[in-house]
Amino acid sequence: MIQTKRNFVFDFDSTLTSVEALDVLAEITLVNNPAKDQIIDEIIDITNLGIDGKISFTESLERRIKLLNAKKSDLPILINQLRKKVSVSIERNKEFFEKFSDDIYVISCGFKEFIDDIVKDYNIPTERVYANTFEFDKNEVIVGFDTNNVLSTHNGKIQCLKDLGLEGEIQVIGDGYSDYVTREAGVADTFFAYTENVSREKTIENADHITPNFDEFLYVNKLPRNISYPKNRIKILLLENVHPDAFEKLSGDGFTVETVKTSLSEQELIKKIEGVHVLGIRSKTQVTKKVVESATKLMSIGAFCIGTKQIDLEACKENGITVFNAPYSNTRSVVELAIGEIIMLMRSVFQRSTELHNGQWNKTAQGSREVRGKKLGIVGYGNIGKQLSVLAEALGMDVYYYDVEDKLALGNATRIQNLEDLLAISDVIT
Repeated sequence: MIQTKRNFVFDFDSTLTSVEALDVLAEITLVNNPAKDQIIDEIIDITNLGIDGKISFTESLERRIKLLNAKKSDLPILINQLRKKVSVSIERNKEFFEKFSDDIYVISCGFKEFIDDIVKDYNIPTERVYANTFEFDKNEVIVGFDTNNVLSTHNGKIQCLKDLGLEGEIQVIGDGYSDYVTREAGVADTFFAYTENVSREKTIENADHITPNFDEFLYVNKLPRNISYPKNRIKILLLENVHPDAFEKLSGDGFTVETVKTSLSEQELIKKIEGVHVLGIRSKTQVTKKVVESATKLMSIGAFCIGTKQIDLEACKENGITVFNAPYSNTRSVVELAIGEIIMLMRSVFQRSTELHNGQWNKTAQGSREVRGKKLGIVGYGNIGKQLSVLAEALGMDVYYYDVEDKLALGNATRIQNLEDLLAISDVIT
C-alpha cells in the first residue's frame, strides 16, 4: 500500500512555544520604562488583532516594532527565555521532530533571528524555517523588517506555502486565524487549531480538528508519541466539593476535568458518569454495583477521604476498576480535635461554659487538672493513633496503646497487651 507523503507545517508563537515572542521581547526591552505595563498591554492587543485577522498583519508588525524599541543585543536574552517556554507537549515529544525532520516546516510571521535558535534543538534546520527578518540601523536598533518577505504581508502564509510547492498532504498546526486561512485558500489539506497555550474562538470555529496538545495531534495521525493516550481525552469527574487544588493540578496537566459541588444520587451518578474515566468522591456519594456496571469507561475511583465503605469494592474488582483512598487526609485534623477535647474535659471547660451561659460565675479549680503527667490510653494505633501519641507525649502525657495488630511504638509510648489493662491504668481513653 502506497502511503501519501505528509508535510507538517508548524506555527511558532503560541504553538511551538507557549508565548508570543514579541511580547516577551517587550518585557525585556521595557524593563526600566515607567510606562512598561501600558505599552505591553498595547502590544498584546495589537498582536491579538493581527492574529484574529481584524487588522492587517503588516500594520500589526509595524506598530509593535515601533513600540518595542529593541536592539540586536536584546535577542540573545530573548532566545534564552524562549528556550524555557517551549510548549510542554511539544517538549515531551521531541522524538517526533527527530524522526520526521524531513517532513517538518516552520512557517511563522515571527522572526528568524530568534526562531532558528529554538527550533534547531528540535532538529529543524534553518532552511526549513520560513519567517520574517529584522532590519537594524547603524546602532543595531531594530527599526523594521524586510517588506519584500511575503510573510510580512497580510495572509502571507498562503503565498509562502504556494511558493514551497510541497508534494503530498499538507497539515498546518497553529493557534491563529492566519494559520487557518491556508486551509481556506486550499493550499493546506488540514488545519489543526492548537489550543494548549491559547484558545481563539475564530480559529476554533474553522478548524478541521481542535488539538488541546501535541499528544492529541500525534494520536489522531497515528504517529509515535511519548504518551500512548492523550490526557485531554481522559475525562475526570470530581464530586462533593473536592479541594480546588485537585482540579487545578489535573486540568493543568492536560486532563478534562468536571467538578460538582454536591454528592449525587445513584440515578444522577449513572447519568453523569457516562464517558468518565476517573471518578473522585468523598464520603457521601454511594458508588453502588449498579453505578459501577453502568460506567463503561471508568478505570479508577479516588476517595478523597479515609474510608471506602461508600464504594462497592467487589463490583470494582470484578470490573477491573482500581480504588484508592487518602488515609492521611484528615489525620492531623482529627488529632488536633482529640487533643483539644482531652484538655477541655480535663479542665472541666464544658461545665464552666454551661454555667457561664446560664449567668453563673463559678470561680473554682475543683475538678480541673493539667494533662501533664496524666496517662493517655489509645485504643487503635493506626495513623491517627500514632500521631496523637506523638503530640500527647509532647504535652507531657504518658502514652499507652492497645492494638489488635503488632504495631511499633513511636517515641516513649508503651504497648499494652490487652484492652482491660489499658483501661485500668489510663486517666484518659481515646
